Parts: sequence; structure tokens; C-alpha cells
Amino acid sequence: MYNKVDTNLNFVEREAEVLKFWKENDIANKCITNREGCDTFTFYDGPPTANGKPHIGHVLTRVIKDMLPRYQSMKGKKVLRKAGWDTHGLPVELEVEKLLGLDGKEQIEKYGIEPFIKKCRESVWKYKGMWEEFSDVVGFWADMEHPYITYENDYIESVWWALNEIWKKGLLYKGHKVVPYCPRCGTPLSSHEVAQGYKDVKERSAMVKFAAKDEENTYFLAWTTTPWTLPSNLGLVVNPEVDYVKVSYEGQNLIMAEALMESVFANKEGERTVVERFKGKALEHREYEPLYPFAKNLKKKAFFVMCDGYVTTSDGTGIVHTAPAFGEDDARVCRAYDMPFVQFVDAKGNMTEETDWAGVFVKDADPLILDDLKKSGKLFKAPKFEHSYPHCWRCDTPLIYYARESWFINMTSVKEKLIDNNNTVNWIPESIGKGRFGEWLEHVQDWGISRNRYWGTPLNVWECSCGHQHSIGSIAELKSMSGNCPEDIELHRPYIDAVTIKCPECGGEMKRVPEVIDCWFDSGSMPFAQWHYPFENKEIFEERYPADFISEAVDQTRGWFYSLLAISTLLFDNSSYKNVIVLGHVQDKDGKKMSKSKGNAVDPMDALRKHGADAIRWYFYENSAPWLPNRFHDDAVQEGQRKFMGTLWNTYAFYVLYANIDGFDATKYQLEYDKLSVMDKWVLSRLNTLIKAVDGNLASYKVTETAKVLQDFVDELSNWYVRRSRERFWGKELTQDKINAYMTLYTALTTVVKLSAPMVPFITESIYRNLVCSVDESAPISVHLCDFPVADEAMIDAELEAEMELVLEIVVLGRAARNASNIKNRQPIGNMYVKADRELDEFFKEIVASELNLKNVEFKADMEEYLSYSFKPQFKVLGPKVGKQIGEVKAALAAINGHAAKAELESTGKLVLELKSGTVELIAEDVDITMSQTEGFATQRYGSVTIALETTLSQELIEEGFVREIISKLQTMRKENGFEVTDRISVFAAGNDKLTDIMSRNEDFIKKIVLGDSISYGTAEVDGGFAKEWNINGEDITLAIK
Repeated sequence: MYNKVDTNLNFVEREAEVLKFWKENDIANKCITNREGCDTFTFYDGPPTANGKPHIGHVLTRVIKDMLPRYQSMKGKKVLRKAGWDTHGLPVELEVEKLLGLDGKEQIEKYGIEPFIKKCRESVWKYKGMWEEFSDVVGFWADMEHPYITYENDYIESVWWALNEIWKKGLLYKGHKVVPYCPRCGTPLSSHEVAQGYKDVKERSAMVKFAAKDEENTYFLAWTTTPWTLPSNLGLVVNPEVDYVKVSYEGQNLIMAEALMESVFANKEGERTVVERFKGKALEHREYEPLYPFAKNLKKKAFFVMCDGYVTTSDGTGIVHTAPAFGEDDARVCRAYDMPFVQFVDAKGNMTEETDWAGVFVKDADPLILDDLKKSGKLFKAPKFEHSYPHCWRCDTPLIYYARESWFINMTSVKEKLIDNNNTVNWIPESIGKGRFGEWLEHVQDWGISRNRYWGTPLNVWECSCGHQHSIGSIAELKSMSGNCPEDIELHRPYIDAVTIKCPECGGEMKRVPEVIDCWFDSGSMPFAQWHYPFENKEIFEERYPADFISEAVDQTRGWFYSLLAISTLLFDNSSYKNVIVLGHVQDKDGKKMSKSKGNAVDPMDALRKHGADAIRWYFYENSAPWLPNRFHDDAVQEGQRKFMGTLWNTYAFYVLYANIDGFDATKYQLEYDKLSVMDKWVLSRLNTLIKAVDGNLASYKVTETAKVLQDFVDELSNWYVRRSRERFWGKELTQDKINAYMTLYTALTTVVKLSAPMVPFITESIYRNLVCSVDESAPISVHLCDFPVADEAMIDAELEAEMELVLEIVVLGRAARNASNIKNRQPIGNMYVKADRELDEFFKEIVASELNLKNVEFKADMEEYLSYSFKPQFKVLGPKVGKQIGEVKAALAAINGHAAKAELESTGKLVLELKSGTVELIAEDVDITMSQTEGFATQRYGSVTIALETTLSQELIEEGFVREIISKLQTMRKENGFEVTDRISVFAAGNDKLTDIMSRNEDFIKKIVLGDSISYGTAEVDGGFAKEWNINGEDITLAIK
């Protein structure tokens, strides 16, 4: 029969046993092979970087990614889950720099590119074992023995094929643009990388006076948030449609936007007078004196005012200082006016020799430049301001916008296709797909694809001195065009840098460009590159593209989600994923971001060893919608574990305990519906309704909704069905009613276990193996090899469920009324009166009476006899709305039928008053509602259900309450002293004549319930027995059992 079930809730050891069982029996692989020939379900795993440790947020991503493929497998789909490793890019290089004690590109090149990239290759596997153990323990099934690895030649060759296809479409180009640039890493960043590194910083801006050439003592007052760009100033920009003013102040004329006058002169004393007004267009081409003399020998005209609509009056002065080397708008406007170009900042982010601050990092130069302007009298003021500034997402250095030559993919030309393809994706939540991500696509920029680094996929473009460029799409093509390509060429720097090809135009030698590519292009290529497509596995790729499902954290909207969509749009003109669940970040108990420096970070392995995987999985499923932030802490995990897993486990333990006593084997019986009790039919109806809900929710990627309906059912199964049916399991004979109870509970448990298996795979495996495999040799050996349950519509009785739902609502209100009156549950009560939308029949009334320990339940048409509602105006809210009618409203509310008014307000959301002066509509916030209850009754109300509990107790009821308390104490003593549920006992009582008299009058009833053979009075000292003193409702007594 069944193995005895330990009722402790320490699941960690049990999970280790399940993990061992899975590995020994190759269950994960069998889930795939068992579905050979079936329809496929494709999941793409966004590759982690193995040179960083997993954090608690990775548990969330792992458990969401694991659960839905498990569900689809049980639904009969063949689900391949290929793991992958993201191995290229700056994070790896920075780790190796740190390891080798290097700082920057110069030192890397001095150390040697070849030994450096060898170290990079080693570094990416630093935490591989930790990731694999972490994935195992959390129950994440993926093929880690055959992963795709982005540094392997096959993968890179597929990436080259993709780049070559983009090249052939004329969308990959080299351009001189202002790009976001990290001076520490010495490389540009793409716009989606920039989006991941913004930080709020407090800095000084500058309002600077530029002297007009054509008008003495007149200045253009321009504003900048980056003082370090002022030495490279070449022009000023105004909005042609905005109103500008010339203001006389302290003997000088200052020109600025009229709308910004007040903020410009904030905290400035002295009189100011507007002497002239004009549109911005009137300032166009007016010249001014250079701020600094650093820009010499310019061949084009500079230092004049330009016009453009990007200038706003939201802040600043309405005049923007412009340096074409350091801003996209700056560069665009300067090109339109044929402005020259200067760049007094080097590739390390330091000011150049032409300036007075040579070698100083730009951000450090800000205060020096402000001081210099102050001394020269050109600084009007330098207000502090807080703004969001981009930092390198890898090394945390402030970025600068910097003009340089880079390689780009022309994404702006496919913008409409990107938007169209995004509209085919089911985003969960939709607000991110249409909002954050959709808006990002609306403002898409060309993808800066190249990186001036070392460890990455080499850009596959060769250049000739004649100007010809050639893109290579495969290793075979490279070898066919090169005379020096090794047979076993590794597609990395420096090896690929040495390979030259013959120029098809002039016959000269072509060399590869020095850049590597953005590692986001690597990860976005995984749908095809993981299979080495198009060079092999064409059928596998086409069968498994696009993905049915992907999921990552919200920051990937501008990372992996974007690179996947961008590349699939460029290559295949569609989206590479159909459904995406966006995940929120994991925070600490107080809603703060976790970090080691704050001491609030949670080690995922410590958490898994403490709580077990299922408890943490369940917390993430049930706690909140996946896309919202999760506040992770021990108490929350333990609470979820107790409410769902603990309840499920204890219900399972209850079944096993009694089934073993009776030797009940569920495989030897059938569930005979016509013979079932109402409670059995109700729980089976709820079970089949649950199957439909869980199946529908998971098919629609609704995670939290699934967890909620499962938790609600398990709670009802345990705390309603089993508790209401306990006595059916206690009888000695295996009657038909007892068989029905066993079969109903067995069916519910085995079905719930299958429904829950994708979410909590360990506990469900433990329960399934014991409940099913121990009695049925023909059953699948794992719950994860089972088919997902299918609802039996014939068992669904909506009316029965509605009746029982009303019963439960009434019981909850009745318990609340008891608690409010401080009347214990074991104390019987005479009457309870109920008002609801419908009346229960006698069978359900008896359930209510039994559950609440009542003598009588009576339904009423109204409850005015037991409670009343009075309405008063909320004067502060209502006064301004109704004005002079307030007196009439007050009088009308005082005379209103409180019950009818409350019902109207709740059903329609408003209360309509017909007054002499006209009709007034009130809403809930307009009125103050007071509930009063009649003395001797405790009332409760929720929705359409109102109850009134009689709180006056007769002597007979009080005596019955004592009897029930005595029985409870005797049952507690049985349990504390290790009696089996079938053991019979002798009872002894002494020390309180009042209570022993009550016991003697109710002796037969007490003996029946506690399995007593006799009750002796006057002594509690029994050889070999167990005695204990009790205080029962203020009365002391000693009880003993033997």
C-alpha cells in the first residue's frame, strides 16, 4: 500500500530525493521522447552569462520559463528546451581586466590580444557549475549537455550569415555619427544598451552669456547641462516659432525666451525691463563672439544663431548651445547650416591639448570650466539640477555623446515593419508591448552594431585600399577568397585579423575591419544560430521558428526582446516570438532594490536550501502578477508554503493515513456518480471547473490567476470537503459511503497534483509517486509524463456550486460574527437569520447550522429587525457639489430607508434623491453611512448577504458548550499521548462538581465521540494513565485518559 506520510513541512530533503529520481530515470528526456511525432511547442531561453553568479531574480525567470513548457508537455506537445550561454562582450572583458590587473585598451593591447581572449574564453565558465546546480535545484529543465555557446565557430558563422543578408539588403553601413560612447571601455553603445544604464544625478548646469557681434552690450543667454562641451561650441539654436525677449538687466541686454523669464531670473535681485519682443526666426544668422579661442583656422562659417524646432521652453533659457561633436540634434542642425566640426575631447573622455584643461576627464572639467566662465564674467548663473544621465551598463562610467566612425544597421528604414511585427506578439502585460516597447519602436534609431573591443563576434567586413568593401557570409566563402586562411580558423580576434582576401575590384589585398559586434546581436541571433542555420538543421529550425513563448525581466524590452525582433524583422520579416511574459524585478521586504552593498541581497542557493524550490516557485507564481515588482522575504515564502503546499500535503497525509488503516486500494473501485453524496458531487464539480480554469489560464499565459484558483480549491478541499466528511472515514466498516469518500478524495488529490505539477514539480512528484505508482504499475512513473487532466463536463453542476458558494459566504460571515461577539466555535448558538439573493434548501441550511454550531438557520426578506443603516452628508465633499441644496439633501438622507439606499448605492454606484429643488445623484464618497445592530444580535454583511447571529445563550446551550470543550480537551490528550485514531480509552474526571455533573448527564455522547469505554468521576490518578489540569470557560478540572 502507501508509504506512511511524514506531516512535517520541511520539503528540502524530499526535493533532493525527487531530483535524484528524475536523474536516475532520465525523466526530463522522457518528457521529450514520449511526445515524438506530436505537435511542437517552442521555448527560447535567453542565454545567461556564466561569468556572473545567479541572483534571486534568476529564480523568478527560471521558474516562469520552466512552468509553461512543463504544462505544454503534459498537453501532449514535444518541447525541446535547449540551454544556451552568452559568452561574448564587455562584461567578460571587464572581468578579465580585473583579474589581470589591467586598466583600459592600451594595457590590454600591451598584454596581447591573443592571451587576453584566451583568458576571456576561460572566464566565461567561471560559474558554470554554480548555474547548473542552481538550475537543477530550482527544477529548471533544460538540455545543458548540448547547449548553444555564442563563442563557438558554428554559432558565429550563423551570425555572419545574418549580417551578410543584412549587408546584401544595403542595411549595414559605416557612418560618422554622434553616438553614445563609454570612454572607459573605449567603445560606442547601441541605443538599447544606453536605455539600460540611466541614473539620477545632481549636477550644475550653466546659463552662459554669448556676446552679440552686431549689438554692443547685448548677449544671447544660452543654457547647457554639459559645461564640458562649451569649449567646443560653434553655434546657438533657437526655436523659430517661440517668442523671445531682450531684457535690460544690470546695464546689459540679455536675449532669452519670454516664457522662461521668471525661471531665468529666479533668485536674481535687481530690476529688469523687457525692451524688445520678437520671434526666434528674427535671430537667425546673427553672429556672436566665440566663447573660447580654441577653434582656429575654421574653413566654414561658425558662431551664429540657427533655428530648429527641437528647442523647447520647458526649461533653460530657450537658447541652446551647440557643439556638433557631442549631440545628435547638434550634429543634425549644424549639418543643415553647413557648420564646421571641432572635437576637443579625446577617445578616453579627456579634454584635448587645444583647451586649457588638457588631460582632464570631461566630468571633472565641468567645475573648472564653470569657475573660468565666472571669472571672465560670462557665467550668468549655474543652477543645480537633478536629471537622469546615461551610464555604461557594464562598467558604470558616465557616457558621453561623441562623434566617431561606427558601423550601423539601418533600423529606421524597417521601422514600420518592426511595428507591424510587434503588433502580432501577445505581450503580457499588453501595456509593455504597446507602451514601453511600442513607443521605443516608434522612435527607433539605427543600431550602432560595432564595438572597438576584442572579445566578440568579429564584424565580417573586409576593406580594400581602393575603397571596396566586401561582406563574408560563411567560412567556406572566406576560404574561397583567401590565400592565407587556416583550415581550422577560429573566428575571433586576433586570428581572423590576420586573414586577408583578394579584392574582386582591383585584385589588391583586403583586410578585415578591426571592430567586433554588439553582443546583443549574438543573443538576438539564437533562434537560428543555435542550430547552425542555414548551414545545417534547416528542418529543425523551420519547425521551431518562431518561438511560442519567451520570458525575461522588464529591462530586456530594450535588450534581448528588441534584438530578437530586430533581427527576425531584418531577415524573415516577422517576429521570432509569439508570446512573451515580461517579469518585474525582485525587491527586498521594503520594496527596495537588492544589492550587496546595502546588505539586503538574497543568495538564491541559501534561499533554496532554506525553503525548497517549490515554496519559492509558488511564491513567485502566487504573490503578484509576474510583471510587477516582487518583494521577496522569508515570511512571505513561508506563508505561501503553509497555505498551499502545507494544506495539500496534510490533505494527502490524511488520505494515506485512513486508506492504510482500511487497506483501501483506489484501483479496485470505480467512482460511481449516482451513489455519491451531495458533498462528493460538489467537490467533483468544483474539481472539473478547476480543470477548465487552470487549463484555460495556462493556455493564455495567466500565471497568477492559475495559482489563485489552485490555492482556493485546495483550501476548500481540505477545510471544507475533508473537514465536513471526516466522520465518513472514521467508521469501522468499508461501507459504500466510505468508498465514495475515499474515491472522491483520491480523484481530487491525483487530479490536483497533475494540475499543479507544472508549477510545483517536486511536491507533486512525491505525492503522485506514492498515491498512484504504489498501487498502479501501469501508470506513468512520473507525474510529468502524465497527460494534463481534461474536464468531465457531465460532473459540472453550476447550480450546486452556486449553492455551496452561498453556504461558504454565510459561514464566513457567521464566523466573523462569532469572533466579534467573543463566542467560541464550540459554544452552540440558538438562531441565525440570513438575507440573501436566494434561500438555501434544508440540506444546505443544515450544513450551515452544523458548521457554525447553530440550532436553527432562518432566511428573512429584510433585516431591519436586526440592523439599520443611517445616512448623513459628507459636508466637505458634498457641500461644494450641491450648494444651497445641502439642507434638503440632509433631510432626505435622514428620512431614507437605509437598507434600500445601501442596496441602490452598491448595485448602481449612485444614490438618486428626488428633491423639491430637483434631482440629486450621490456617490459613495458623498455620504457617511453608519451601521447599527440590535442588542442581542451580532450582524455582518458582505455583498448581497447579511446575517444576524443571536448572542443570548440559554442554560441548555451553555451546558452543551461545556460538553464540546471537554470533548476537545480529551481529543487533544489522545493526540499528545500518541494514541492511534482507532484506540479506545477510559476517561477519568475530578476536581469540579459542576463539570462532572454535566459530563454524567452527557456521558453517552462524550464516549461515542472520544471512543471511550467508560467515564469515572472523583479521581484522576490512574496507574499507567495520562492526567492534565484544564481551565474550561473559567472552570478548573483534572482529566485523565488510559
